[in-house]
Formats: sequence, structure tokens, C-alpha cells
Amino acid sequence: MSFMIGLLAAVTFAVLAPALQLMARAREWKFGPVMLLAIAAIVTHGLGVMLGIFVVPQFQYWDAASIFGFCVMGYVFAFGAVYKSVSLDILLGVVDRPERRAPLSEIVEQQVPALFQGRIGNLVDGGLVEPADSHFTATAAGRTMASRVGQLRRAFGIGDTSLYDFSD
Repeated sequence: MSFMIGLLAAVTFAVLAPALQLMARAREWKFGPVMLLAIAAIVTHGLGVMLGIFVVPQFQYWDAASIFGFCVMGYVFAFGAVYKSVSLDILLGVVDRPERRAPLSEIVEQQVPALFQGRIGNLVDGGLVEPADSHFTATAAGRTMASRVGQLRRAFGIGDTSLYDFSD
């Protein structure tokens, strides 16, 4: 029964997480999407544990937590794969056209710069870079974040592959 509690909490998370994302956009909350996922995970995990304690006579926390964690991580991985994906935005731009095709030059000259300008806007809004004349300068927070990301990339062995090269 503890596994079912974990599954129920995961289903609740899968309902709450997108609802929070929609509410955040509608009400212009300042929480980022990843923070909203974390809030949804904490709330639904807590509710699941409370439900388990009150409903299941021999509640096994780790059984419930393992199912919950597995399902939530699957959701988070799927979310991360489509969240702000430049490749998927290009695909959607092609598919949304009536003829379902676009010349490469148009994608490169119009769609890609707009996508990257949005990304730069996110970095500025997040306080990681700041505009300086026609350049951007990393803030102290940006340098700290870049250092941490670099450490994580090295820890996970990411880099120097055919797709990414994150040299020091």
C-alpha cells in the first residue's frame, strides 16, 4: 500500500506542476519554472507522507518515496528535455508553417537570433550577465554559476564530445 501512496503523490505532482506553471504565467509570478517544480515536489511529497501516515497502518516511507522519486525524476527529465530547447523551437517553427518547411537561411537569419536574444534576456533577468555597451559582462553571480556548472560538467564527464566542448 505504501507504493500506492507514492504513486498517488506522483500523480498529484504531475497535476500540480503544470497548474503552477500556468498560474505563474497568468499572474506573472517571479518564480522560475524549475523553482515551481521544486515547490510542487516538496508539497506533494509532504502530502503523500502525511496521507501514508494517517491511512496506512504500516506505512513504509522508503517504499513510497522510491516510487514518488522515480516518477518525479522522470517528469523532471522530460520537462528539461523540452524546456527552452532551441532544436524543438526550430522544429515547431517549421511545423507551424502551412507548407511545413522553411529555408535554412530564414531559420538561421530570423528564428535562431530571436531564440538566442530570449536566452540572453533570461540571463540578464536572472542577474547572471549585464549589458555593457555592445557586449555582455558576467556578474559575480554569473561567474559563480559558471564555475559551478563547469564543475558539474567535469564531474559528469560532459565535454569534448562531438556535440559539446566545454574546455576550461
